[in-house]
Order: sequence, then structure tokens, then C-alpha cells
Amino acid sequence: MFRWIGLDARQTFLGVLLMVLSGMTVAQAQQTGGGNGQGIYTCVDARGRTLTSDRPIPDCSDREQKVLNPSGTVKAKVSPTLTAQERAALDAREKAAQEERARLNEEKRRDRALLARYPNQAVHDKERAEALAQIGVVRQAAMHRVEELLRQRTVVNEEMEFYKKDPSKAPPSVRRQADELTQSLAIQGRFIADQDAELKRVNARFEEELARLKRLWLRP
Repeated sequence: MFRWIGLDARQTFLGVLLMVLSGMTVAQAQQTGGGNGQGIYTCVDARGRTLTSDRPIPDCSDREQKVLNPSGTVKAKVSPTLTAQERAALDAREKAAQEERARLNEEKRRDRALLARYPNQAVHDKERAEALAQIGVVRQAAMHRVEELLRQRTVVNEEMEFYKKDPSKAPPSVRRQADELTQSLAIQGRFIADQDAELKRVNARFEEELARLKRLWLRP
């Protein structure tokens, strides 16, 4: 009877010992395998070998590495180490993508502002007519000024008829007036040309807006 009791005690002792040793093994595995929160690095190198380490693997610096939890699940991924040229190219792509996103956001903002200003074509047509009319008023005033200058030029030309054989004998005041009229007519001519260009520019802007608005008005 005592022998059987001793055997049971030894079995119990061995069971407890195995449990303790098992717990120590798990703890050691966690410490060496990333139990400190760093994880286990693993990758397949250029030769097809599966490598593991408790830190980033130099042989896989040119490819993605996985960081595993002690359970074997993927904790994180480490991107390849880039060369200076590759990093510059990546930065350029990211900058271009960021600029494109900014452009699209700005385009959406302009579209919202355009719709708020012109809810329908009647409003847009009215503003176009008003803008062109304002330029037309300025241009018409310049044309009236040209007509006045031409009348003055006719009077001066009639006076210069007396000196057509030798214009140098004409009074200095008459010659000076003729020169001033020539300069004024040239200035008014350039001004009218500028107004014509402005008419075309404003009309083209409204045409471009209208084409865009027609698409925006169709949106739900």
C-alpha cells in the first residue's frame, strides 16, 4: 500500500515538474521570438531561402519582410530599403500624387463656386451681356475720341495746304499740333485694339464657363 502511494506521489511530482519546464520553454520562446514586442522577422531571399531573425534581415533589405507575432500571425510588414535614386523617385511620385489630389480638390471647389454664382444659363447669359456691354461702352468712347481727333486733323491739314511745297515754313504751333494729333490717334488706335482683344478674352471665358456649367447642371 505504501509503495503505491509513493508511486502516485512520484507521478504527481513529475507532472508538476513537466508543467514548470513547459512554462519555462514557452517563456523562453516568447523572449527569443519577439515576446518583448519586436516580433520575428521572416522573408524569402533572392536564392529562395526562407530566413528568420529577431531583427531586420540584411539579406532581404531589397524586398519586403514580415514581422510575426509569437503565434505566427503577421504583426507588420517592413518595406524594402530604397537606394537614394529609388527614394527620390518615390518622393517624386508621392509629390505628384499629392499635387494631383490638391488640383482635384481645387477643381471641385471652383465647380461649387461656379454653380453657386450661376444656378442656370439665364443668369450666366445676363452677366456675359453686362460684361461685354461695359467693354463696349469704353470702346465706343474711344471711337468718339478718334472722330474728334480726325476732325481736328482735317483742320490742321487744311492749314498745312498753304505750306505743302515747303512744310518747314508752316508755323511751329501748326506743326506741333499736327504731330500731337498723329500721336493721339496712334494711342487711341492701340487702346481700341486692346478693347477688342478684351472683348474676345471675356467672351472666350464665358464660353468656357458655359461649357463647364452645362456639364455641372446635368449632375443630380
